[in-house]
Amino acid sequence: MIEKFFSWLSPKVESVPFHHKGGCGVVARQLVSAGEVVVMWGGRVIPSSELDFSVPDFSKRVLQVDEDLFLFNPLLNDPADCFNHSCDPNAGMNGPTSLIAMRDIFAGEEIAFDYAMCDGSDYDEFDCNCGAPCCRHHISGADWKNPELQRRYAGYFSPYLQRRIAASFLHL
Repeated sequence: MIEKFFSWLSPKVESVPFHHKGGCGVVARQLVSAGEVVVMWGGRVIPSSELDFSVPDFSKRVLQVDEDLFLFNPLLNDPADCFNHSCDPNAGMNGPTSLIAMRDIFAGEEIAFDYAMCDGSDYDEFDCNCGAPCCRHHISGADWKNPELQRRYAGYFSPYLQRRIAASFLHL
């Protein structure tokens, strides 16, 4: 049977309601080993000039994939759009549209990533309540510039942000 979603979600994970967070999240159904792909997002690639912030659940359905390009999922309620932010993530970017486990993730554990790994614009700025000891409390499109995050997430940034980081070192 062909699913009606644009994205692929690993059969080892599932999207579940997160009433305590006011939406949904993704949890491991079984062990997800470090390096395994957990999602490959799909949709329509659009320039920033076509971003429509009035679309329901807009920030859940858009992913920045390059300097002026965004992947927009036209489908509402795609399970792959339920990955939440964490300042202490267990998943990271692997290319512009996929997420991999940064470490082993155990059954029942939420799978989350730091939006600093892919967001270089302020379209999804918010106050964070992830509860991690290292919580930044405010998330913005400039977080990728933080040297501590650059060290911690080396190899897990979207390619366009990795290019920005590399260019910033050339100008030191």
